[in-house]
Amino acid sequence: MEETSRRTLDHYERNAETFWEATRDHDVSQNLDALLAAIDGAPPHRILDFGCGPGRDLVALRARGHRPVGLDGCARFVAMARERSGCEVLRQDFASLTLPEASFDGVFANASLFHVPSAALPRVLRELYAALRPGGALVCSNPRGDDEEGFRGERWTCLFEHARWLALFEAAGFVELGHYRRPSDAPPSEQPWLVMVLRRPSPRPER
Repeated sequence: MEETSRRTLDHYERNAETFWEATRDHDVSQNLDALLAAIDGAPPHRILDFGCGPGRDLVALRARGHRPVGLDGCARFVAMARERSGCEVLRQDFASLTLPEASFDGVFANASLFHVPSAALPRVLRELYAALRPGGALVCSNPRGDDEEGFRGERWTCLFEHARWLALFEAAGFVELGHYRRPSDAPPSEQPWLVMVLRRPSPRPER
């Protein structure tokens, strides 16, 4: 995974400003709403923005009154996100995560997990599961495809359909609450993004 991370992160380091300009106005409020609705507990929530990029969604979460923490492996993105959001932003490669256990109410993985090779996804998903408190939720958005992966340009890309993602998440302990495709107002052939809503279950009370 080290080589895939290096090449992918090098791409984002070289293109950080271009990426910001291309994505700054993307509306992912539907995904944010899905995450916040899935969290078992009262707000405000401590939310990990996994692969936060230049900080667009950190700003949105903070404006909603929550306590977001960013995480990205791209040094330029980390600096941009800190400056724009005023939030704590961790610089961590997905290949070597160090997250405190049961410390987040939610994980927002918007357009990030698909950069993790399938061989490493079980470990990464287990680490995200452990970082969530029981009752916490995770929302991810990934591009759809015919269960293939590899470099597209200089970025590693996993193009999986729902069944494969679900098997990976369930193996890590997550329970799926639902999924949908985006953009929601487009016909199926024009919905390239798969969004999944998942939860770390709370322990059942003893009787």
